[in-house]
Formats: sequence, C-alpha cells, structure tokens
Amino acid sequence: MQPRRFAQLDVFAHHALQGNALAVVLDGEGIGDAAMLDFARWTNLSETTFVLPPTPEGAAGGADYRLRIFTPAGELAFAGHPTLGSCQAWLNAGGTPRQAQVVVQECAKGLVSIQRSSSASGMDHAGLAFAAPPLQRSEVPAGLQAQVLAALALQADDLLAAQWLDNGSRWMGLLMRSTDMLPRAQPNAAALRTLGVKAGLCAIHTPSSAGTAEPVLEVRGITLTAHGIAEDPATGSLNASLAQWLGAAGHIALPYRVQQGAAIGRAGRMRLVADAQGQIWVQGQVHSVLTGQVIL
Repeated sequence: MQPRRFAQLDVFAHHALQGNALAVVLDGEGIGDAAMLDFARWTNLSETTFVLPPTPEGAAGGADYRLRIFTPAGELAFAGHPTLGSCQAWLNAGGTPRQAQVVVQECAKGLVSIQRSSSASGMDHAGLAFAAPPLQRSEVPAGLQAQVLAALALQADDLLAAQWLDNGSRWMGLLMRSTDMLPRAQPNAAALRTLGVKAGLCAIHTPSSAGTAEPVLEVRGITLTAHGIAEDPATGSLNASLAQWLGAAGHIALPYRVQQGAAIGRAGRMRLVADAQGQIWVQGQVHSVLTGQVIL
C-alpha cells in the first residue's frame, strides 16, 4: 500500500454539488482488482475510477491513458460521468494529451475521444464532451415492458416507446408521453432487482415549458446497486444511448439539452450535439471538489 493521488469531482452540473459525484485514483498501477472493488465499495459512490498508462495496443491507437471504472457491485466497460470526470482530473494533475484539444481514453469498451471546450462541436460554455460509443439496441418484449412499468408504478398508456440500449452500460430506455409522468414513477426496488433492469425514463418538454430555443429532455436514471436500487443525478452513458436512439427514431432533434436529478434534489445538466459526420457528443461541465492522497 502506498500514497496515491486522489480527486473527487462533480460532473454534469452548472454548479458544484448539483451533479454526479466521482472518485478518481490517479496512480492506479499496482492495485489489484479486489482492492479496486473494495475501494469502490468504500467510497460508496455510483462510480470510482482508476487511471493507468495505456496498454501497448491502446497507445498504438493514440490513447493518452487507460481507465478502469468500478461501481460498488463490479466493473463497467464504459460510463459517461466517469469518462468526463476522470479526464478532467487527469488534466488537472498535469496530464498532457497528444493532441491539444482532444484526449483519448482507453477503457474496456475501447477508445473514447474527449474534446475540450474550444473544439467540441456546438459547445457553448466551458466543459468537456465525449464521443458517444457505438450503441447496440433492440426491442423490449411487451411482457417485460409491462413488468417494468408495474415496478415503476406507471401505466402502459404512459409509454410511447421502449428499447434496450447497450454501449457498455445496459439500460432499458423508456420514452414517456409527458414530463408529468416522470415524477409519478415510484420504483419498487425488489421488483426491479428481480427483473435485473436499469430503467432510463425520459420525456420531452413542450417548447413552452422548456423556455429554450433547443428541445429539452427530462430524464430519470433508476440504477441497480449492490444492495438495492438508487437514482442517478446525471448519467452520461444513458444519455448518450438515448440520443442515439431518439434521434435516429425521429423522436427528438439534436442539439438538445438534458435535465436530470430533480427527483433527488439535484440539477444534472448536459447537452447532446451531433457533428457534421453524425457523431453524437455528450457535453457537460466538471467541477473539482476535493484533492489529496489515498493509501492503497
């Protein structure tokens, strides 16, 4: 065990303490898998990350660093707010990317590009943006849809569309008819754990209620944890998947903004844009909250 640089950050919020908290161990070499998982359980945050040098294959592909992402229950191939938060922590600690305005992260999902504010397409304030990874999506059987809606205390008539969404983190995307329906959802922890479903509820604000020139998507991310369920204040992986699905299906036009976390007293905020090549970027601000050392 030895002292290692450590940071805690708040991701996807206009102001610190309103978004999604992340713990980052910046010197991850030499920490075993079991110790990583133990530390993730100890932090008790939705995700804890460990920054390491890229593998030879990753370095050959242009990776600046490698990231391992843990929840208290296990490792993830990819997640959104850990991607932006870890990138900002690495930059804050003196990391120098090979390209001035682009950082390349290696993770179990592959290589992920992260743009800094001055180069990201359509970014309108300081922050970072990650390129949404390739998405696998499929239909949700009607019977399972009904079970999940019942576990959320919602009705079949409340639902417009549903899809399985998987970009390294698997969600059931549920597009609801109205934003009024999202606060009504009352997740049944036992039922959702039995079904093994992380539910990504969303609904599009009407133009008059949004108050912005761009569409606004309201989101709730109901996640599974080691001991039950929890609600995410801002979920990059889910929102990347939602943008790819909803945009391709014609439900919403990009660019648009996301509001998430209201049900748990947070104000998660991000913006989804598509560049000229059709690549979707998930953009948000990152705030450094705590820096120091951890003994691992």
